[in-house]
Amino acid sequence: MKPKVKESAFTRRAFCKTSALAGGGILAASLPVSASAQVAGSDTLKLALVGCGNRGAGAAIQALSTEFPVQLVSMADAFQDRLDGSLNNIVEEFEGDKKKVKVKDKHKFVGFEAYKAAIDLADVVILTTPPGFRPEHFEYAVSQGKHIFMEKPVATDVPGVRRVLKAAQEAKQKQLNVVVGLQRHYQTSYNMVYDKLKAGAIGNITAGQVYWNSAGVWVKERQAGQTELEYQMRNWYYYNWLCGDHILEQHIHNIDVANWFIGEYPASAQGMGGREVRKGPQYGEIFDHHFVEFVYPSGAVIASQCRHQPNCMNKVTEIFQGTKGSIDMSTNSVTTWDGEEILKHNARKDPNPYQVEHDKLFASIQEGGVISDAENGAYSTLTAIMGRMATYSGQVITWEEALKSEISLVPESLSWDSQAPVLPDENGLYQIPVPGKTKVL
Repeated sequence: MKPKVKESAFTRRAFCKTSALAGGGILAASLPVSASAQVAGSDTLKLALVGCGNRGAGAAIQALSTEFPVQLVSMADAFQDRLDGSLNNIVEEFEGDKKKVKVKDKHKFVGFEAYKAAIDLADVVILTTPPGFRPEHFEYAVSQGKHIFMEKPVATDVPGVRRVLKAAQEAKQKQLNVVVGLQRHYQTSYNMVYDKLKAGAIGNITAGQVYWNSAGVWVKERQAGQTELEYQMRNWYYYNWLCGDHILEQHIHNIDVANWFIGEYPASAQGMGGREVRKGPQYGEIFDHHFVEFVYPSGAVIASQCRHQPNCMNKVTEIFQGTKGSIDMSTNSVTTWDGEEILKHNARKDPNPYQVEHDKLFASIQEGGVISDAENGAYSTLTAIMGRMATYSGQVITWEEALKSEISLVPESLSWDSQAPVLPDENGLYQIPVPGKTKVL
């Protein structure tokens, strides 16, 4: 069933009934070829890369590695060195094959507005900048009738989520393909387990535990001569306007699986978090640990953990308990409470889900189908933001409260003369959220 959701009435329950969530995010349809942005079965698809970090280069390589005729023709980034380095990596991967990579010097665009020129030249767009810029870039790509792959999360604040939801409706009307990089939806093992779940193997999910506990990620040291804005954009992971905190940037994967498998979005969240290890100015304003309890309309309760602390237990997986059995995604297993092993899948020979995302995207474009991941991507983004709101404030946050938030983290416009949205104090330290004091609504 297609969603009947107006911009002013985006609700959890309305969207939970759509096939995008229940079917893992893929909405297939037969289209009149005249309605497609790219006619099915036509000649080489022109590709634009917007956001030229490591993930952007990886996504471009995967897009160019599909069996379909695709050529990278334009690139955009805020920084020239990032663009040049990314292009070199892509060219090296394909050994200079100009059938795959043909980016003329005049089609390398740099700056805050560079994305428009790159998108204008393409049929298909890859959006892999820091997620704070995603809503603006997605809106523009949809307005120009482009098929899209965009990384998760799709925003860092709720106004951004609402922008993506509105653009997602326009993308459906234009019958554009949109794939979001929540790649577990494209992973063989997750779909095998999901099929068993939908067949009733463990009954209804009543509880679960989802984890992204690791040592943390990279840090970019401040360089002489950098403005505060450039420094934050280079070290983007540690600023909420750009990243949204690691509960959103990484842990969204596990939270999204809970939403997908339960078939709902949570009614409320409460939790705790803070900075126990990462306390220096190089770590910006984000927490190094979060624990959130998500309560779903069905009564299911999900315990969510994410941590960036070295020399601690590392765990990145999802576990669920149902009325008749359990699921453990660390072993891709489904087991009943009386001990019957319904499924245990060895995923070593499964296809790379990062590649499958692009294979399915380009197959759908060529065949005249539609993949519509944007709404679920937006709602899972909102779920993780709701978790961040709960840990930052120490309050119970409801879905309806979160969805109405008007707190905007991302400036409406930026130039290199702009002041950074957050500034350090005289000691170089940034203001850190304090539960019980910080306002999130």
